[in-house]
Amino acid sequence: MGNNRMTASIKEQLYIAESRLALYYKAEKAILSGQSYEIEGLKLTRANLKDVQSMISALESKISALKAKLRGRTRFRVVRPGW
Repeated sequence: MGNNRMTASIKEQLYIAESRLALYYKAEKAILSGQSYEIEGLKLTRANLKDVQSMISALESKISALKAKLRGRTRFRVVRPGW
């Protein structure tokens, strides 16, 4: 039963991360279409492209790791003495 809870939790985290990633892709597209604009004399500037792209990268990595957990694989590295 504990394993089912863990799987449900991972699936929930995956859903949230994928939802956030979709929003960040939209934000990136908006920034790329025009960094700043003016409406009725009020100048508005969109978010920093570098920050958005950094978060996209982080979310993609997180999604990849969560999917690996669902498949039963986690990342680890074995280091043998003398190598």
